[in-house]
Amino acid sequence: MTSPLLGLYLHIPFCRQRCDFCAFYLEIHREHRAEAFVRSLTHEITLSAQQHLATNRPVQSVYFGGGTPTALTITQLTTILSEICTHLSLTSDCEITVEAHPSTVSEKDLTQLYQAGVTRMSFGAESMEDSDLARIGRPGSVSETVTAVARARAAGFTNINLDVMYGLPGQRLESWQRTLAHCLALAPTHLSCYALTVEEDTRLAANIQRQRSPEPDEGLQIEMDEAAQRILGDAGYERYEVSNYAKPGYACRHNLLYWTNGEYLGCGPSAQSYLDGTRFGNVADLTVYETALTASRLPIEDRTRLSNDEQLRDAVIFGLRLIRGIPSQHLHRHAQNYGHATVTAQLLAQQLIEEDGEYSRLSARGRLHADTIAGQLY
Repeated sequence: MTSPLLGLYLHIPFCRQRCDFCAFYLEIHREHRAEAFVRSLTHEITLSAQQHLATNRPVQSVYFGGGTPTALTITQLTTILSEICTHLSLTSDCEITVEAHPSTVSEKDLTQLYQAGVTRMSFGAESMEDSDLARIGRPGSVSETVTAVARARAAGFTNINLDVMYGLPGQRLESWQRTLAHCLALAPTHLSCYALTVEEDTRLAANIQRQRSPEPDEGLQIEMDEAAQRILGDAGYERYEVSNYAKPGYACRHNLLYWTNGEYLGCGPSAQSYLDGTRFGNVADLTVYETALTASRLPIEDRTRLSNDEQLRDAVIFGLRLIRGIPSQHLHRHAQNYGHATVTAQLLAQQLIEEDGEYSRLSARGRLHADTIAGQLY
């Protein structure tokens, strides 16, 4: 029997500074910490390949996320990729993505990444209005995003994603539409459009509590979401997940693994894995992570073997993020398994989930509350 295709996620935990909205695990970049981290990560890749993966199990996608992967030097990134290729079996058409802050890569950097086998660049634009970036504590400028996309194309990349956010403090529908128009002028193959959510213990949450920044306006976010679907749809992009739009053939294969209950291995501090019906995660502490690997121990903090009911639960929760939705019978079987029939009925009555008979999916308003709904159905 053929082994299912696998994804590999690498969490690079460094940024030059933390943005106001960010709740991800990260450390401020220091060169000596980065050097030690790369040694630990390459050792983890070796150990993980030995302990977790069947011989020659094919890897269909590799994703460098963070943090800011390009806070590392290009030599460090290509060293990590070389280690992956040494110990894992990558498919001939493996999708290899590197996230980047637009200000952190030169054309030479991008050329070296392309020559090393990276196939997809994902730039964190966040907005195409400099005033929006300032209000969320995001370093950089719109001109840097424009330059980064041009440099990526010059280096040979044909698969380019832009991350943008809507519902930002002070952002209006008109400025969001301008951001979308500016993105379209750059002709990326993929756009990720994220509604701003306020995470606990972020600078943004503190600013809102102190009334220095307004809370996200749900009604305006719905208008912005609808505008994105209309504008991007008219431009030939297909919406395939709550936050993601792609030109035909350019949906992100790695992220689809998460939403279709596929299997993936995560390396790096705080990275999560799902293999053979078991979920496990690495410790979210760089020092503890490095200490474990110095002793040739994998830095796994928790491990849970999922029952069949739990696997269905996760398939329902993640699958609802897909625009096509999930089979309605899966939703109702899960609701019966977990005693969620009343909650499910309420979500349907509130029109947060829609049903067309065979399939169930999040409504436009439900998409803004995807994480809350996932919590209710867990």
